Amino acid sequence: MAVLAVMSPAGLVDRLTAWDGMWYLRIAAGGYDLGAFLDAQDHPNPYTPRAFFPGYPVLIDWLSRTTGAGPVAAALIVSAVAGLFAAYGLARLGRIVRGGSARAGYLLVALFASAPMGIVLSMAYTEALFCALAVWALIGVLERRWELAGVCCALAGLVRSSALALALAVMLAALVSVRTDRWRAAPALVLAPTGLVAYLWWTGLRVRPEAGFTDQLRTWSDLEWQGWATKFDGGAATWRFLGQALTSDAGMSLLTVAVLGGSVALFGISSWRRLEWPLLVYGALVLVMCLGTSSLMHAKPRLLLPAFTLLIPVAIGLSNRRTSTAVLTVAGAAILSAWFGGYALDVWKYAI
Repeated sequence: MAVLAVMSPAGLVDRLTAWDGMWYLRIAAGGYDLGAFLDAQDHPNPYTPRAFFPGYPVLIDWLSRTTGAGPVAAALIVSAVAGLFAAYGLARLGRIVRGGSARAGYLLVALFASAPMGIVLSMAYTEALFCALAVWALIGVLERRWELAGVCCALAGLVRSSALALALAVMLAALVSVRTDRWRAAPALVLAPTGLVAYLWWTGLRVRPEAGFTDQLRTWSDLEWQGWATKFDGGAATWRFLGQALTSDAGMSLLTVAVLGGSVALFGISSWRRLEWPLLVYGALVLVMCLGTSSLMHAKPRLLLPAFTLLIPVAIGLSNRRTSTAVLTVAGAAILSAWFGGYALDVWKYAI
């Protein structure tokens, strides 16, 4: 935040509410009926805002109404509080995993906060809120607290589409646990997908009330493509971007390639270190969703933040090193992250 304040002549608040942040603030203030905006095909489309999930705007509106805080302040407070819950959850997750410890948990928090686009956890974006719910859902899975896993996963489904990865991981873990936990895993199995399915269905009912249930569930994906040129293409767009980036002189493109490559490497390390399979499945699915979509390529470092489980082996490894090694590693990551966030939000003039 301090580095961003120094780098940004437009002002800190302006940068913390940029790009998607403005959409969330508009939805919080006026709902989804904001009028027609030009979509990715340059057609006026009144349904474009519905690509953004309602959980975060609802919390902004609620906090603003109950405290009298302005929408901007409310949005940043929600992100800050969610970030604290995420940090507490990550510290716990780092303790309860195989080979974990209190020190590993604290290092996991530090590494997560020092991710390349860690600044987004302090912005009017959904990452902090989603990650807080995701980490507690995964804690529920590992501790076999299935009600916690199901409720947190259901709420995460109202925040962003990454909840699909979380829901699949939680449901698979619940199914596998049926033999040992029997009916105790049922709440997670039933609740996990409800938030995501409810919003997708609700969107379909508003946009295509005459369509069938299946078509209504697909409506959100159609809006993503129409409004934001985003769809799952199996990684074709990402592959093209990699080829173009490696032959260009665009700094942000090369940095994005480095982050994507680092994420794939972290998945390999997590697999080799035998990370608990529900955590590995969740991280892998987030990675697949990110790399497999044609979304804005320079936003992918931000979209990879929810794959925090892939940082666990690094945290455990650092916890077994000397204190000076751990401190220097985390401090270096934090400095690089601060610069990366400032560069992405101020020097880079396009959306992230």
